[in-house]
Amino acid sequence: MPFTGIEVLPPRFANLKQEIAASYPKFRERATQAWREVIAELQEATLEIAKAGSESIAQVNFADLHKLGEEEIEKIKRQGSVVIKDIVPDAEAIRWKQLLDEFVKTNPDAEGTPVNDKQFFQLYWTKSQVEARAHPNVLAACVWLNHLYHTKDGGVTEAVDLTTPLTYADRFRIRHPGIGWNDFPPHIDGECRDQACNYATDRCIGGAIERWEDPIFRECFSSILSGDWRSHDPYELDGRLNASNSRYGRPNQSSVFRTFQGWLALSEIAPTQGTLRVFPNVYLSNAYIILRPFFRPTVAAGSAGFLNPENWELGTHHAVVPGLFLIDPSLDISSSEYPGIYARDGGYTGPRLTPEVHPHLELEKTMISIPKVHPGDAVFWHCDVIHSVESEHTGTDDSAVIYIPAVPLTPINQAYIERQRETFLKSQRPPDFPKGPGEEAFAGIAGPDDVVAPIGRRAMGLPISV
Repeated sequence: MPFTGIEVLPPRFANLKQEIAASYPKFRERATQAWREVIAELQEATLEIAKAGSESIAQVNFADLHKLGEEEIEKIKRQGSVVIKDIVPDAEAIRWKQLLDEFVKTNPDAEGTPVNDKQFFQLYWTKSQVEARAHPNVLAACVWLNHLYHTKDGGVTEAVDLTTPLTYADRFRIRHPGIGWNDFPPHIDGECRDQACNYATDRCIGGAIERWEDPIFRECFSSILSGDWRSHDPYELDGRLNASNSRYGRPNQSSVFRTFQGWLALSEIAPTQGTLRVFPNVYLSNAYIILRPFFRPTVAAGSAGFLNPENWELGTHHAVVPGLFLIDPSLDISSSEYPGIYARDGGYTGPRLTPEVHPHLELEKTMISIPKVHPGDAVFWHCDVIHSVESEHTGTDDSAVIYIPAVPLTPINQAYIERQRETFLKSQRPPDFPKGPGEEAFAGIAGPDDVVAPIGRRAMGLPISV
């Protein structure tokens, strides 16, 4: 059944909207004013984004990361995405691609999709992947990204060490030219990726309905809900570290806190060649998505003035009668609809963004392809960033990447690394990922001796040689 963008959730989620509204003083007036301001800024941003295109995405050299000025850093934070160039030498990245090509030829039984033309692999411990994740420059880039986050008061917290990077094992893809991929429409990383998603690369880290349902997670967006949306800071650690990203225990979901998702390029990848696309303003997109469930249009979709904020209103508040609650879908504060959130695996996933239910984002204009990258460059995007993958690969060569996110040291993350280390030592799949055959029988699998640098061994939870 095609995804429409709207799904009626159980009645208790209508109650949740009313609880949220009741918890913020003058919610109707302040949320309505914020909604109108956000839409007005989105209209301006759309023109700027469409005009600037791919080259507007921040690009910095790895060697210059610590030389960046405040204005450049603020641009990266606002966009929520960055290309870091020359993290590793081209030749080293190309060698990793060659080793992966040899690996999949030598081990034809390795699980991959599509079955008749494998391009995305359920593999985690090849030498290329292990070496790339443990590379000192890759981990140093992750530390720099981690430090874009901060506590509300600007101080330090014992709950997180942004200076110590950890390694989260993920997979790789070697996308072939001319093959269409349709499994990556615009979404945020609350969207659960499982074996039903053929080209699954994202691990759920941002929560879905939890953005509204979990009180701690909701604190990350409290300034938006209070009407003071301009003070929202996606880089505040407060709330994210202790938030429940999955209250329903959905399968195949990340159990660690990652500051940024990312991949390291092993080939040249340009726009139209199956690259990543992003909505380049995480502040605006967060404000719009968090407020969207409370508002409905008063004119028909596609009609004149449909995008005018004056033609959208906050739904009427209805009293809740315990045990007897009637949902009126036309009244958003009384309905259980959260646009882009839908049921899956006994829980809820999303947000998935569509032009029909998130019209003011104008996704057909604002989803921007990452500029051309070369082997050894990496792309990183904030865990709240709307992103997708180009459906077509019009190039002539493979588009190859290894997925490597930025992960800081926290108690929960360290506990995961210790469990992940045991799967590495046994060549089994990491704890967060789909269950299936291990890799111990494959030729070319890495072991502890392939992780040499002390920073890489620490990141993997391995003993550091003296």
